[in-house]
Amino acid sequence: MHICILIPDDADLDRYDDWRDQAVLIEPLLAAHGLAVTWRAWTDPAPLDCDLVLPLMAWGYHRDLPRWREQLDRWKGTRFLNLLDVLGWNTDKRYLLELQRKGVSIVPTRFHDELGEADLAEARAAFGTDDLVIKPPVSAGSDHTWLLRGPAPCPAEALGLAMLVQPMMPAIASEGEYSLFWLAGAFAHAIVKRPAAGDFRVQGQFGGQSRAIEPPAAAQALALATLAAIDAELLYARIDMVGNGQGGYCLMEIELIEPWLSLDRTADGGQAFAAAVAAAAAAQPASAG
Repeated sequence: MHICILIPDDADLDRYDDWRDQAVLIEPLLAAHGLAVTWRAWTDPAPLDCDLVLPLMAWGYHRDLPRWREQLDRWKGTRFLNLLDVLGWNTDKRYLLELQRKGVSIVPTRFHDELGEADLAEARAAFGTDDLVIKPPVSAGSDHTWLLRGPAPCPAEALGLAMLVQPMMPAIASEGEYSLFWLAGAFAHAIVKRPAAGDFRVQGQFGGQSRAIEPPAAAQALALATLAAIDAELLYARIDMVGNGQGGYCLMEIELIEPWLSLDRTADGGQAFAAAVAAAAAAQPASAG
């Protein structure tokens, strides 16, 4: 059986060189099930000749959205997990508004096709806070994400662009951002990520730190509600959330394309995940999803 795992484009390997840290963990887990692995740039236009494709490290796709959309169309007919339809849906963070309509508690979010100063004033009034976070609907790693404190104006780079506007959630600094991981249909593990002092971004490149935790029951409940609302075949999911200051949690995002899975933090070192990949690869007939 042959698995293909998507990785960054060659031009992005310096930016995303830590994909190899996951590769050295994943490859032997899959080899134990007789699965050969090919690591392939997500931008490669050649046909995918394999039993199953995992887009686990297609990092950088958000920097070339037209090409990503083109590839999603090109890959139709090849079995992906997560499914191609899921990847397309998860690409644009406006899915948050869809999940909210289904009853999922999200960080309050407004979307603007062409962000302007008046939109920020309206958001401050609606959210009851002067501190806002703005980000593109297609983004990753806090790229082109800004924290606007008090009366700070919209950055010139964001004016007139499609942007999401959210309140800055105080619990990010005081409690951290929770990530709950579901692998092969079951809860696997959870981490809490905290930003460096004075920052709001929890990613490691900005000084953020993470540690394994046992997630609060309310956090697990939100994750389950989110997965139920998506109602799709998922091999893996990372569900990010933050405390709402009232004992509950709000969904920040759900990563179904290219999460850092942290398999080393699972109780079995990722063995159940590898077994699920093997089972999916052997499933017939293949589905385009």
